[in-house]
Amino acid sequence: MTALSPLEQALHTARARVLADLVAGEVAEADVVSLVEASVAERRWWVEQWPDGAAFVAGLVAQDVQDALLDRYGRWPLCPVCGSGDPHALDIEPELGPDPHWVCHKAGVKVAPLGALGGARTS
Repeated sequence: MTALSPLEQALHTARARVLADLVAGEVAEADVVSLVEASVAERRWWVEQWPDGAAFVAGLVAQDVQDALLDRYGRWPLCPVCGSGDPHALDIEPELGPDPHWVCHKAGVKVAPLGALGGARTS
């Protein structure tokens, strides 16, 4: 078995982390998984052009999927921290950087690393 290139490792990791959060939110339907695959395919080209961006690809895939879901279904992921007020989505931070995590800007807190929403605390 051959080892994956750093680019493929970054793409596989991005896919796995976003899928884990979709599963945690119980929204990992086939059409939603297709959105992840489409983003990974687009980001493959992007990171081939800019190999130093491999560390940023997971957060970018998460943002791509979040944007695609907003267009089709609504906000995702909904904040598990705020128990009152209008439901609102978490944001991924940094927008372009390593070690992406979900944050609630309303409460001003980090909620979970990308891929770990299943363990996020709820109100």
